[in-house]
Amino acid sequence: MSDEPDNPFKGTPFEAMFQQFSGAAGAGGAPDLNAIFAQVQQLLSGSTDGKPVNWDLAKDIARKTVSAAGDRSVTPTDSDRVADAVRLAEHWLDPVTTLPEATTTSAAWSRAEWVENTLPVWQTVVDPVAEHVAGAMGGALPAEAQALAGPMAGMLRQLGGSIFGAQVGQGLGELAGEVVSSSDIGLPLGPAGQAVLLPDNVAKFAEGLELTDEDVRLYLALRECAHQRLFAGVPWLRQHLFAAVADYAAGIEVDSGKIEAAMADVDMQNPEALQEALAGGLFEPEDSEQQKAALVRLETALALVEGWVDDVVREATRERMPAAVQLAETVRRRRAAGGPAEQTFATLVGLQLRPRRLRDAANLWAAVRDARGVDGRDELWSHPDLLPSATDLDDPIGFAQHAGELADIDITDFLPPEEAAEDAADETAGETPKDDEGNEEGNAGK
Repeated sequence: MSDEPDNPFKGTPFEAMFQQFSGAAGAGGAPDLNAIFAQVQQLLSGSTDGKPVNWDLAKDIARKTVSAAGDRSVTPTDSDRVADAVRLAEHWLDPVTTLPEATTTSAAWSRAEWVENTLPVWQTVVDPVAEHVAGAMGGALPAEAQALAGPMAGMLRQLGGSIFGAQVGQGLGELAGEVVSSSDIGLPLGPAGQAVLLPDNVAKFAEGLELTDEDVRLYLALRECAHQRLFAGVPWLRQHLFAAVADYAAGIEVDSGKIEAAMADVDMQNPEALQEALAGGLFEPEDSEQQKAALVRLETALALVEGWVDDVVREATRERMPAAVQLAETVRRRRAAGGPAEQTFATLVGLQLRPRRLRDAANLWAAVRDARGVDGRDELWSHPDLLPSATDLDDPIGFAQHAGELADIDITDFLPPEEAAEDAADETAGETPKDDEGNEEGNAGK
């Protein structure tokens, strides 16, 4: 580091930031603290209260994003339709799972209400990642620089919290326009015991399917209620998912050289330029082995949750809803493709919100159900050590044989008719069946 006491950031990722705030004295001039505080204030709309993300700013931007895209208030008719669908869904689910009904109430939410009501859970998801990113950035400053920076170091942390908050808010606002329920992304985002649908997004989901509104609403209510039963009936599952996020955060490493190079080109007096730098991955963590292992655990857990819901809903609708086959495939393709909001979060915190192994997990739960019955399938949720692993997803039949001492299973017995026909056609043509993302079945994720 330079001996110049007036430039404590010399040779650090924050040197470019410091130089842009330097006074008019030219090279070596003292920084204009008034200018620093004035520019920082532009990005601060509230205190972070010591937290790594300015959640007041995040909520404000999310709500503005939702409003700009269009959001109407729900009506009593919306609420009545959701309540009717939830009641029927619970009735259909009773015979196909041992996990008891968990919904004590239902609700129809607007997009703004989704933002408001899920924000506490998003704090649980995002804060550990943001905290470790902030710590890694602070660690990029040499001890001398940290001492000389004084109050500016704290202001930089608050600035980072506001930038993070702005990006999270933008992502939440976009995601609010895509989700159809409180559990749509596989995490328990809403209040326990409340089955929630977003009527406007349900209508958007139904576009082009040429199905009745009632069928679409009931199918999505079945998925929502199945999620509610799973998270209520498996008390450790919620913490299991969030622990995987925390494990991921604990392994975060920030490339200080990348920050230094990027900061040299960022106009620190332009808040939008800072936000664009962050959205472009300026502070995106480097993958570590610890992170990769945690991500595998998280992706596997999310796939098992969604795969179980798939199997339960498929059994519930098998004899009652012919449209369920089309709806199930629509859900799978939608999850596999993801949306712009999901990419926002992937860039921001490095976490993919969609399970890559959904089809494998659904096949595994179906195989276990055939081998051990509904009771045996659901008993696997009694302890995390009993759950299938990522390796088990590569061989669902092998896992079912081991779990239920099953002699022989034809995997096509567990697939919807059109998927069984596709797999049979692939095998006839000498091709290996592909999963949702075009990977060869049994090899994805290896």
